[in-house]
Amino acid sequence: MDKGKTIRCFKCGTEIILDRRVFRQDSCKNCKSFLHCCLNCRFYDPLAAHECRESEAGWTRDKEAANFCDYFEPGMAPVRKDVNKQDEARKKLEQLFKKGN
Repeated sequence: MDKGKTIRCFKCGTEIILDRRVFRQDSCKNCKSFLHCCLNCRFYDPLAAHECRESEAGWTRDKEAANFCDYFEPGMAPVRKDVNKQDEARKKLEQLFKKGN
């Protein structure tokens, strides 16, 4: 692996510069999500068979969970907009209840 390769966390969008390969239990420094998972792999494709463009890779049920896939390669996952919407809704709800006190 090239030193200084960047991976983007699928969950929070944090960009992490790698100085070594990604191990199974590595997690995002921001949200603690696993980095060695399907959603962070460059082969992940929701439209492909088994949601993976690597034809030799086995099927993985939980795409967010850490796995042992030998074909894993860090990718630049798109930032999930639904997470941001959940955070915004939660903040609005908290503000609503604070005003009521």
